[in-house]
Parts: sequence; structure tokens; C-alpha cells
Amino acid sequence: MLYIASSWRNVFFDDVVKRLSEEDIEHYNFKKPTPNNNGFHWSEIDKEWEQWTPEQYREALNHPLAKVGFKYDMTALEECVRLLLVLPCGASAHLELGHAIGAGKTTFIYFPADMLPPQSKMTPELMYKAADFICLSMDEVLYALD
Repeated sequence: MLYIASSWRNVFFDDVVKRLSEEDIEHYNFKKPTPNNNGFHWSEIDKEWEQWTPEQYREALNHPLAKVGFKYDMTALEECVRLLLVLPCGASAHLELGHAIGAGKTTFIYFPADMLPPQSKMTPELMYKAADFICLSMDEVLYALD
């Protein structure tokens, strides 16, 4: 199974999931971990979550909803054989990538250059060299996954 690591804010994520589904590539979608589950949202714990202090955040990690959301993601991360990081994304996705690399899983980083205007730039990250593949188009992703 392929674990897709990214961000809720990533505008390319849904297209990536759709393309992988069309290609019958089994994958984990954190936005829909099970058919009746729309993924974990901090707002389920507190509508004012973006105003939390560090102490409130630490406390919220122990909330039952956070524990369930973490369990879905962590179980899928441990069971996957491959991980695809879809840029741009934040700390959680990068922690997932690091976990997968450390566990010896095959890892792919997808910088969607094929979906961006030509003048778009990416921030170079030296540690991306630890990934097995860096792909600049969905065609490259699919080729590398094959």
C-alpha cells in the first residue's frame, strides 16, 4: 500500500488521489481513512484551535479524537510499503516521510512542476536526497511506482 503524505491545504492532493485511484494503485488517504470517516480536524476538538497556546496544543494531543486520528494515520504509515510526499506540505507530512525513510520504505517526493506555472520555484531541501525518487510530474510518479 502507498501512503500519501501531504497537507489539508495542498491544492494538488485531490488530483493526485484521483489519478492514483484511476490507475488502481492502492493508497491511504488521510482525508478519508475509512469510507465513513472524513479525517481528523483540530476543529473537532475546538473551533478556536488556531488560537491555542503551546500548553493547550499539548493537552489536545491527548484528546480522544486526536488519539483516534493519530491511530488511523500511524497504523497506515506502519503498514505501508511506500510513501509519496506531495508538496507543498508541512511538518506532519515531513515527519511521516522521515519515519518511512527510517523504516526503510521506498519513498517518493512529488513536486508538482507539471501543475504549476513555469516561473514557479521550489525551496531546495538537501535532506530530500534521502528519498528514493524526486518526481516532477504525475507521469514520473506513476513510472517510479511501477
